[in-house]
Amino acid sequence: MEIKKYSQFKDRDRDLDWFDNWVEDLETSNGRKYKAIEIETALGKTHVWGLNEHVSNLETLVIFPGARTTSLFWDFDKGLDNIGIQLNIYLVETNGLPNLSDGKTPDIKSEDYGKWAAEVMDKLHIEKAFVAGASFGGLICMKLSITNPEKIKAVFLLNPGCLQSFSMTVKNLYYNLLPILAPSASHVKKFLDKAVFCKPNHMLSEASEKLLVDYEVFAITRYKDNTQKPYDMDIELLKVKNDVHLIVGDKDLLFPYEQSVANAKVKIQNLMSVKVYGNVGHGIETYGKAMKYIGKMIKLAE
Repeated sequence: MEIKKYSQFKDRDRDLDWFDNWVEDLETSNGRKYKAIEIETALGKTHVWGLNEHVSNLETLVIFPGARTTSLFWDFDKGLDNIGIQLNIYLVETNGLPNLSDGKTPDIKSEDYGKWAAEVMDKLHIEKAFVAGASFGGLICMKLSITNPEKIKAVFLLNPGCLQSFSMTVKNLYYNLLPILAPSASHVKKFLDKAVFCKPNHMLSEASEKLLVDYEVFAITRYKDNTQKPYDMDIELLKVKNDVHLIVGDKDLLFPYEQSVANAKVKIQNLMSVKVYGNVGHGIETYGKAMKYIGKMIKLAE
């Protein structure tokens, strides 16, 4: 696999120690431990977090996170419990994002991310699973569906970054660039309030929001991010043959839901459902009702 870009922490040992401590704080907040799994892939070391991974005879859900996030975001305030059924859950730390995985990445417009995702599943001894991705992670799911559809039972796309280009509206650019150009906790909070959440309907507890703000300031200031950003996959999506469920929030500034829904209906052949949540921002993976919907659809597929 050809390596296109390489991202890295500025001081790897110190920064990974910070990340480890952050995970411990999340575990304390949630009152549970995540199984740390390290595998070798074509992109180097890939880190995965497991929940219930040791329990047999359960359905499996594999999760891919959004850009500038860790897959553990999905479990702020024990959010994964909202799925409502016990699953083997694997939270994959996509290479090239600010996490414990190596920073090597392939060309995002190639099929290599799909081949890598299939390799991750193989190394985890997962024959077939439900897969879910938020934002950037939605693109990973679609690449996997193109390269290895036999590994997927169904796909859940949450405010995905593969159905349209990143919004170039002045409002969206302002709130996204503000914390990057002037990193601070206050600017991160403003970005979260205006683009990621929609308070009071869509929000985190005070403790989880602090963890999120701390992580974002860390990711922006400590990680040299050269990873390519998601793009509109357009006619590539016609290759997807798996069942797909689209879950979007109507207050997503980054990828406005109307265009995502319209494009999905035209280009995804087996679009099984579209769920639009009112007063929900881009960070829909932290919204309890979205997790409940995933659980509902998995139950119906059994």
